[in-house]
Amino acid sequence: MTNELHHALRTHFGYGQFLPGQEQVITHLMAGKSAAAVFPTGGGKSICYQLPALLLPGVTLVVSPLIALMKDQIDALSRRGVSAARLDSTLTAEEYGAAMQQVRAGSLRLLYVAPERFQNERFRQTLEQIRVSLFAVDEAHCISEWGHNFRPDYLKLVEFARQSRAERMLALTATATPPVLDDICRAFNIDAQCAIRNSSYRPNLTLLTSPVTAHEHEATLIERLRKRPIGPTIVYVTLQKTAEELAAAVSAAGFPARAYHAGLPDEVRAGTQDWFMQSKDRIVVATIAFGMGIDKADIRYVYHFNPPKSLENYSQEIGRAGRDGLPAVCELLFCADDLGQLENFVYGDTPSRQAVQVLIKSLLGQGSEFDVSFYELSGSCDMRPLVVRTLVTYLELEGFLAGGTPFYSTYRFQPLRSSKGILAEFEGERRQFLEQLLKRAKKAKIWFNIDLNETVEALGTTRERIVRALDYLGEKGWLKVEVSGMRHRYQVVRRPPDLAALADTLYNRCLDRERQEIARLQQIVELTQQPGCQVVALARHFGETLSRPCGHCTRCLGQSTSAASTERIQPAIDESILATALMVRREHPQVLADSQVMARWLCGITSPALTKSKLSSHDLFGVFSDQPFSFVRERLEKEER
Repeated sequence: MTNELHHALRTHFGYGQFLPGQEQVITHLMAGKSAAAVFPTGGGKSICYQLPALLLPGVTLVVSPLIALMKDQIDALSRRGVSAARLDSTLTAEEYGAAMQQVRAGSLRLLYVAPERFQNERFRQTLEQIRVSLFAVDEAHCISEWGHNFRPDYLKLVEFARQSRAERMLALTATATPPVLDDICRAFNIDAQCAIRNSSYRPNLTLLTSPVTAHEHEATLIERLRKRPIGPTIVYVTLQKTAEELAAAVSAAGFPARAYHAGLPDEVRAGTQDWFMQSKDRIVVATIAFGMGIDKADIRYVYHFNPPKSLENYSQEIGRAGRDGLPAVCELLFCADDLGQLENFVYGDTPSRQAVQVLIKSLLGQGSEFDVSFYELSGSCDMRPLVVRTLVTYLELEGFLAGGTPFYSTYRFQPLRSSKGILAEFEGERRQFLEQLLKRAKKAKIWFNIDLNETVEALGTTRERIVRALDYLGEKGWLKVEVSGMRHRYQVVRRPPDLAALADTLYNRCLDRERQEIARLQQIVELTQQPGCQVVALARHFGETLSRPCGHCTRCLGQSTSAASTERIQPAIDESILATALMVRREHPQVLADSQVMARWLCGITSPALTKSKLSSHDLFGVFSDQPFSFVRERLEKEER
């Protein structure tokens, strides 16, 4: 097997030898075992599933939230003659249809999908009909509730893998502390000896920490850019607005710079990425939306203009520098006052106690079987959709709810061929069925709408058959099919004796999560104040032990950080503004009665209720955005005593 693996590596990828850990992971997979790979950014995780995909029968399914990674890898695989496709939100109907035809025909070796794809009932039906030899999950740390980027969708991936009869699983991540890796192995049923961890230490990276004040922040960055040799550079910021403003300032200083963030149109982001990929001197000022899955080996500098959210994020982001093995500099320009923005993101995800109570009553106060829209729940409970999904997942894990297959409430199609022409392609019962189905469609201006529940009853058929038929006609290019209004099916498995007590338990779990995320930010502060080697401290966080100081971080280079340089400005509330805000509260008691929601409003953190009531466009929205959220909330709580 060893000779076969090395031959495949040379033949298909042109590499003479494996990187550390790769061969061990692949050997476990080829033996029919599931495995985990914790490799630093640039450590070669993709080979761990791409090479087995060429040697195993069936298809290798790669689950990743990173559209950039999908695109880059598929382009590279296509150049090597490997059949690969992706299913993501950027595809046109024609591209999606072509990819699904390849899936059904069994002509693909690799299929890349986002975790959300498994909510699509058509996709799940298709998956059950093909052979999945390997189910690979990238960014697998998202499965851990105690990880730095928990995503509830990931908790259900194991069940989806089981439903698709996947023969083996592979969990991949660049950042996992020992407890998170334990969670990954437990969730994916991976034996400890099949979990391979490589050191995150990169001797070619110089890690610097430079405390700055707010007024010298921008000038310090521009000074660094002028002083150092040119090279491809990423500057990470927290806010989209900061990305735009800082990119303009850097460009005005004479450097080729562009902004990148999730709020830009797809074509602008794609253009900026291509512009950067082809460069030797260009600078991208970006939120963390940039860099995930981008394969550019010669990035010479990574600056954190604003602090990262956690040591895990920090490790992942600096890992994008110097992947060619040549020297690279990673510098954190640490301004302690910037922590407030990151804290507000954390507090903004914490629902109020009342919101959790409303959610519990909405879900467990229904019949034994029901379906819901997370979007509608988000509005009625005044919490972000991700928080709704997380709390519903908790209820599933605790055995109160059992989830079914999600479905779309609305189907519509636009004919690209006449009904007569479509029906001519079929005979017998299939033709009769399609004729009746098409007759049930009600024409609007351009689109035809189908009420699936009504059609199921009228035709005496199943929802699954109708969905398969529309999907087939769409893939043939005879109809342009669109779906919307996703709803999630649930069954109440058991009801709690006390709904209020369960709501309190979930609310306290949210508070625990909040404290944990705030503690992650504090770990960044502690790294800046680390008296010894910062690289040794960072490695220790991930369960590694380095035998000696690195010799090339801020501390090892003899620089120091004064305690005063990392102190934050003392908060202060303008009492006259607060008095005006309390008057507004009395005008909107249903929205602003809770101190959590009131603090969100004053700190400029949006929520469904604030948007619906138009309070997010009020003059006082964000008036205390420069104040710590916890300080504002505590001040409001005093008013309630």
